[in-house]
This record gives sequence, structure tokens and C-alpha cells, in this order.
Amino acid sequence: QVQLVESGGGLVQPGGSLRLSCAASGFTFSSHAMKWYRQAPGKERELVATINSAGTITTYAGSVKGRFTISRDNAKNTVSLQMNSLKPEDTAVYFCNVRRWDTVWSDYWGQGTQVTVSS
Repeated sequence: QVQLVESGGGLVQPGGSLRLSCAASGFTFSSHAMKWYRQAPGKERELVATINSAGTITTYAGSVKGRFTISRDNAKNTVSLQMNSLKPEDTAVYFCNVRRWDTVWSDYWGQGTQVTVSS
């Protein structure tokens, strides 16, 4: 079955950096686009970044563009999110996501990793 396991979250001061990773299994990773979402307390889950299956096309939410970088390693079935110049408003639980076709389109999520930006 599809499994997504995020890691790398933690507490960081404003202006600091973190690198999140997501280990994927249970599907053909190299054939699927991958996404990072985040959800802050009391807010809806929002899309942060997307990367296509080959890793050649990336898109970002306006709030993180120029600060975050999504990448993937198809040999290791991992997708990462490098987060620089972190701000308190980046505080959220970050989730890895894949959408797959299996008779219907289905979204799969990891358990999430907490990122807290605070001094």
C-alpha cells in the first residue's frame, strides 16, 4: 500500500533553515508528481510546492517562492523541501502528498511533520 513518511521538522528561529524529507513506497514513485502541503492551526491545508515526475518542473505558492525549494530523488523514492529564510507564518504541520489513479483518483498523505518558527 502507499506509504509516505515525512521527517525533518522541528523548532527553528526566524531566518533559519530546515530541510524536510518524504520517503515514499507502495507505488511507482518516478511516475508521479509529488506535492508538499501545510496546515497551520485553525487554517485550511494549503499547497506549498509541486514537482513533476521527472523533477524538471516545479511550482510554488506565492508566500514561499524564492525561499523554498522542492526536489526529488527518483532513485531513492524521496522528495524534499528545503526551506530557507523561515518566518513565523511558516509555522505549520507539513504534509507530503501524492495523487494516484486506482479506479478513481485518490490522494495519499503522510502523517505530517511539525515546523515551528519562533524566537
